[in-house]
Amino acid sequence: MEQLKIFDTTLRDGEQSPGASMSVDQKLKFALQAEKLNIDILEAGFPVSSPVQFEACRLIASELTSPVIAGLARTKKEDIDAVYNSLKKAKNPRIHTFIATSDIHLKYKLQKTKSQVLKMAIEGVRYACSLCRDVEFSAEDATRTDLPYLAEVTEAVIDAGCRTINLPDTVGYTVPQEYFDLIAYIKKNVRNINNAVISVHCHNDLGLGVANSLSAVLAGARQIECSVNGRGERAGNASLEEIVMGIKTRSNFFRVKTAVNTREIFRTSRMLVHLTGIQLQAHKPVVGKNAFAHEAGIHQHGMVKNRKTYEIMTPASIGLGESSIVLGRHSGQHGFRKKLEELEIRVPKEKFDRLFASFMELADKKKQIFDEDILILAGETINFEKDYFILDYVAVSTGTNTIPTATVRIKKLDAVYSEAACGDGPVDAVYRAIDKITGNILPLLDYEIKAATSGKDAIGEVRVSLKNNNSEINGSGYSTDIIEASARAYLNAINKYFRIKKNRK
Repeated sequence: MEQLKIFDTTLRDGEQSPGASMSVDQKLKFALQAEKLNIDILEAGFPVSSPVQFEACRLIASELTSPVIAGLARTKKEDIDAVYNSLKKAKNPRIHTFIATSDIHLKYKLQKTKSQVLKMAIEGVRYACSLCRDVEFSAEDATRTDLPYLAEVTEAVIDAGCRTINLPDTVGYTVPQEYFDLIAYIKKNVRNINNAVISVHCHNDLGLGVANSLSAVLAGARQIECSVNGRGERAGNASLEEIVMGIKTRSNFFRVKTAVNTREIFRTSRMLVHLTGIQLQAHKPVVGKNAFAHEAGIHQHGMVKNRKTYEIMTPASIGLGESSIVLGRHSGQHGFRKKLEELEIRVPKEKFDRLFASFMELADKKKQIFDEDILILAGETINFEKDYFILDYVAVSTGTNTIPTATVRIKKLDAVYSEAACGDGPVDAVYRAIDKITGNILPLLDYEIKAATSGKDAIGEVRVSLKNNNSEINGSGYSTDIIEASARAYLNAINKYFRIKKNRK
């Protein structure tokens, strides 16, 4: 397979993303990680734009040894000099010079004619080649450029010494077939195109950055400019991790390969999040929190049987570890059983249905079920004995200027009983109503409440103690609703008391 070069522009275009600026030390830290990722070319920055950019490029050039280190420059002499001077210590330096070629940029931004821009492009490339043997030229806004003129510029800069020609979709305007046709046109109509590597740089304004880049590969491009986590101007750039894993996963289709060490992808992604503070959306392909998470019952069933049923790449391939079966309201029994096995929870067959029903009830209340939730539910179910009193319904009315009132409905054998009561607080009102139904006369000794699991919608745990002559009867209850947990804990203790009385007879 042919080698596809990966050009990482995270430190240049990626840093142009609002809020993504990094200090010199941070840029170096990321650059060293990018070297571990084994990218081919690292664009260190735009040296002429600021002293910080220049120093970062200089430091990166002196520290890294494996990748080509590139610096961006307009076709102006002072820009090219800044790149040359900042990359003097680089083992493999590259001057990346550019000028816009589309009619709209020529008219409104540059206010130049096509012949003037052509001359500037040729002169810029020639000067860069006099300083550095590795020169890349970008025709900014290539996808909105008149094709015959784009071919003319491309041929001229290759004659001037450029060995990488970049045809960027600067504003994310093109679509895959159109981009394929553009590159095919350049290959057909540029006499010396075989003397240069065709590169692409796609922005993501229409969400097509990765698709356009991969379409370009099919057309013959052999360098892709992209950024980690898709960082970049506006909607960002084509995402490095998506491109690399797309090529790796579908190598049979693209017939190219990259040198990227994919097991460093996740670490690199997380480092960038840490350095910039810009978080990823949960469903971000490849590196998002949900990229290898499965909640739907059908999917979990397939994963339990064979992970290939619903995963086209492994989390280990990007350095992540294992897939996760996320338990929630869409989960089925197969995924639930798998989670019980992972937690080493053994549930008797006759109690599994009750445990699964309790899980589904909780899943309707919580967005995500944590392992601690399962442990609590399993503990309650495994140790479950038939209760005398089962909580069916509880509601409270309370407020700063309202007397707390509770309504409780409890199942007792085959009957259902309801009572209401007032109290000093909502929990006291609930307990008074429960006493009316159960006939409980044992005084409350202790009441303790705490969060049993993680998150804002955590399960609350309530523990109570009732005084029974010279001993105590303890009860516990769990729920995302603390009033319900309080009622369950109180009933749990009362049921224990009735079982004690029955056993003594």
